[in-house]
Amino acid sequence: MRRIELLPPRLANQIAAGEVVERPASVLKELLENALDAGATRIDIDVEEGGVKLIRVRDNGSGIPKDEMPLALARHATSKIHQIEDLEGVVTLGFRGEALASIASVSRLQLSASDNENGTGWRVETEGQDMAAMVSATAHPRGTTLEVHDLFFNTPARRKFLRAEKTEFNHLEEVFRKLALSHFETGFSLRHNGRNLHQLKPATSELEQDRRIASLLGSVFVENAVRVEVAIGDLRLWGWMGLPTFSRAQADCQYFFVNGRVIRDKVVNHAVRQAYRDVLYHDRHPAYVLFFELDPRMVDVNVHPTKHEVRFRESRQVHDFLYRSLHRAIAEITPASATPAAQSGMAGQAPLSASEIPFGANANANVDHSGMLLGASSAAYIPSGFVPNPSALPDQAAPQQTVLPIGIGGSWQAPRRDSGNSYRAMAGYQALHPLPEQSPENTLTPSVREGEIPPLGFALAQLHGVFILAQNQNGLIVVDMHAAHERITYERMKQTWAEDRLRSQTLLVPIGFAVSQREADLIDEMPETFTRLGFRIERVGPESLLVRDVPALLAECRVESLVRDVLGDLLVHGNSQRIEEHINALLGTMACHGSVRANRQLSLMEMNALLRDMEATERSGQCNHGRPTWVSLSLKELDKLFLRGR
Repeated sequence: MRRIELLPPRLANQIAAGEVVERPASVLKELLENALDAGATRIDIDVEEGGVKLIRVRDNGSGIPKDEMPLALARHATSKIHQIEDLEGVVTLGFRGEALASIASVSRLQLSASDNENGTGWRVETEGQDMAAMVSATAHPRGTTLEVHDLFFNTPARRKFLRAEKTEFNHLEEVFRKLALSHFETGFSLRHNGRNLHQLKPATSELEQDRRIASLLGSVFVENAVRVEVAIGDLRLWGWMGLPTFSRAQADCQYFFVNGRVIRDKVVNHAVRQAYRDVLYHDRHPAYVLFFELDPRMVDVNVHPTKHEVRFRESRQVHDFLYRSLHRAIAEITPASATPAAQSGMAGQAPLSASEIPFGANANANVDHSGMLLGASSAAYIPSGFVPNPSALPDQAAPQQTVLPIGIGGSWQAPRRDSGNSYRAMAGYQALHPLPEQSPENTLTPSVREGEIPPLGFALAQLHGVFILAQNQNGLIVVDMHAAHERITYERMKQTWAEDRLRSQTLLVPIGFAVSQREADLIDEMPETFTRLGFRIERVGPESLLVRDVPALLAECRVESLVRDVLGDLLVHGNSQRIEEHINALLGTMACHGSVRANRQLSLMEMNALLRDMEATERSGQCNHGRPTWVSLSLKELDKLFLRGR
C-alpha cells in the first residue's frame, strides 16, 4: 500500500472540478449564479468557440473588495453562508464556495472587480501547483468581470470528451435561457464569436415578461400558453403553462424554478404529469415555465454538487399543492380564454352583432329539422329544465322574433320563422345528451346574453357528418362533434361519480398476497387513505396482506396489481391517483361509446346546444384521449389562404 498523503491544492481542485465543471455550459452556470447573487441588474456574456476558447461574464453587481480578491479563488471560501443555520435556509443560488477554485484549476482564469464608483479595481490570477493568487491594480467600473480561457487545457482527458462547437454552444445557450427565464428583473446579452444573439432588457410588466419568453422559447409558446397564479399560505405558484393541445414529443420545453433556482425533482415532475394526465395525447409532454416559491427553510438545496436537485421537507404537501393548482388551472381553460382575439374582434373590422350571424344557409326558408333528429320524433318531449319557459313554446303561426335555447337555460334573440320545429328539434339533442336536473334559479342564468357573440360562435352547417362549422366574431370555428361530445359526457360522468364517491364491494373470496415489510407498514400507518380509496385491507402477517373490499367499479380488475401500484405510489410520492386513473379510464370508455358518432346528422339547434355545452364544460378543448376538439381560423388567416389584400 502507498503512503497516505495530502493532495496538492491544484489536484484537489481538479477533482472537485469533475463534479461541477462538466463542459463550458457548467462554467457559465456558475459564473451567472455568482453575478445574480451579487445583485447584478445587467449581465453581458461573450463566448468564443462554444465556450472552450473563451467565456467572459461582466456584471454591474456589488463587486469584490481588494482584500477579498485572493479568497474569491480559494476553495471553500464564500460570502453567502457562515454557519450551519445559514445552510438550513439558503436564499442564494451559489453557496458551496468551490466553483471558482475548481474552474481556475482547469483553465486560465482572470478575475477583475471593483466595489467603488471611481473606476479603480483589482485583478487576480492564480498560478503554480499551490494556485497562489497574484493581485494587481486595473481600471474597472463597479461590478465584476470573469474571463475563462482555454477550458481543460491542462486536462487533455476531459477536453477530448467535449463535443463539436455547435453542440457545446447549444448546451451553453440552454443554461443562458434558464437563468434569463428565472430572473426577469435582470438584463442579459449573449454574443458568440462576435455575433449578437440575445439582447434582453429587464422585464417587470407582464407584457415585457411575455416578450422575453417569446424571444427565448418562441412566440408560438406564448400564443399557446395561459398564465397561472395560485397562493396558499407560504406556497405560491405562478408562471405560464402550455395548453394541452400544445404538447411536445420531447420534454424539451419544461422549466420549473424553486425560489429562482431551476431544478429537476421527481415530486414536481410527478405532480405536473398527473395534472396534465387527463388531457394529453398519448406519450406527449406538456410545455410550461413555472415558478414555485416557498419558505427556504422548507427546501434543502444541498443534495447535489450541481444544485440541480432539491428535497422538500413536506413533499406530500408540495405535491398536493402543485397538482391541485395546475389541475384546476387546466380545468378553467375555456374556449373564451383560448381565443382571446374573439373577445376584441379583428383589427380594422367592426364586430358582428348577434342578428348578423346567419343561423342557416337561408334564414327565410321554412326548414323542417325534424328529419335530422337523433332518434327523436317531431313531437318529442322537451324537458322543462332545458327551456326557460315551456309554456311559451310558439306554434307555426308565431311571430318571427323567437327565443332560441342555447346551453343550460340560455337564450339568444334572433329572427326565425320555423320556431316550432326548432324547439322540437332540441329534443333530439336531449335524447342524445341528457342534462342534469336544473333548479329554477339555475335556469335563469343564461350562458350567452342577448346580442353577445359566444367564444365558439353559432353553427352554420355540418361537414360530412363529422365536423361542425361555426362562425364567431374572430372567424371560423371547426368542431369535431364526436370528440367534443365525448369530453362533455366524460366530465359529467366524473362529476356524478365524484358526488357518489367510491362505493366499495366486498369480494366473495378475499385476495391475499405477499409484500415487503415497508409496504405492509403503510396499511397500519395510513388506514384512512385506503378506506377513502374504497379498499378494506387487513395485514395478516409481517409481509402479508388480505384484500376484502375493493371499489365497486374496479371489482373485475387485477386487484393485486392495483394494490401494489397504489402502495408504490404512496411510498414514493405520499399519495396515489391509481384508483382515480382506473375509474376515469372506465368512465372514458363509457363516454366514448355513449357519445354521438360520425355521420349522425344534427340540426342547427343541436349543434348550437353542443357549442354552448363546450363553453361551459371543463377541459372541453380536448377529448378523453387528448385530441383537440376544435380549431379556429381567423379572418386574417383565411385572407392569407386566399391571397386577399395582396
